[in-house]
Amino acid sequence: MESTQQQKGRDFRALHEGEAFVIPNPWDAGSARVLEGLGFRALATTSSGFAFTLGRSDGGATLDVHVGVLARATSLPVSVDLEHGHGHDPEDAARAIVRVAEAGAVGGSIEDYDPAGRIYDIGHAEERVAAASEAARGLPFPFTLTGRAENHIRGNPDLDDTIARLQAYERAGADVLYAPGLRTTDEIRMVCDAISRPLNVLARPDLTLAEIAAAGGRRISVGGSLAWVAISALVSAAERIRDSGDFSALAVPADFRRWLG
Repeated sequence: MESTQQQKGRDFRALHEGEAFVIPNPWDAGSARVLEGLGFRALATTSSGFAFTLGRSDGGATLDVHVGVLARATSLPVSVDLEHGHGHDPEDAARAIVRVAEAGAVGGSIEDYDPAGRIYDIGHAEERVAAASEAARGLPFPFTLTGRAENHIRGNPDLDDTIARLQAYERAGADVLYAPGLRTTDEIRMVCDAISRPLNVLARPDLTLAEIAAAGGRRISVGGSLAWVAISALVSAAERIRDSGDFSALAVPADFRRWLG
């Protein structure tokens, strides 16, 4: 009999072969359950959102805790924001894939930005994706690897370099390619025309799903934005309580039993 993780891996891989789809980013187990109940078909972690739940900045949560919480909370496929693989060397990227797979994930991304503040040179970045790809192929279930180019959110919006990086990560074995921070449908279209793997696009308030899909985007994630929407609502309500004793913002439905069981 096929294992649950094998089935999740197959289901997640199949999603990328159909129409464009949204993969939202829960920040804790409760939000994962709500998103599953709303009908989404896969989930992606947000390193910044989950770290915030622990009172830490982005990168402050361990892979095992992060993934295990979400994978146990939902029956959906989970893909993981692995950041730079929690280490500089290709072996670190490979180890990160194995760790999150053991924790229940069926997908993950490896990016080319070091938290020390630099983008890896393209050759080293390609070696890291290749090592992650080899580790993914060695797993006993389909694991969807995303190669991620950080230029556009790290102060270097050089589209030519971004495209060259994504092409390198495709050659290295990435199943999906991702350049967070693409700003327009023209940029999305130019990237899609230059690669043959599905492109993950980070959602923007000024672009609709239909516009992104028409430009060629196949998978749309939201990063930490849903977490910040929730926190913004909390801050707004708490400020009204603090400043004027106004509790009217608390008049919202609170029956979460349909999501939590």
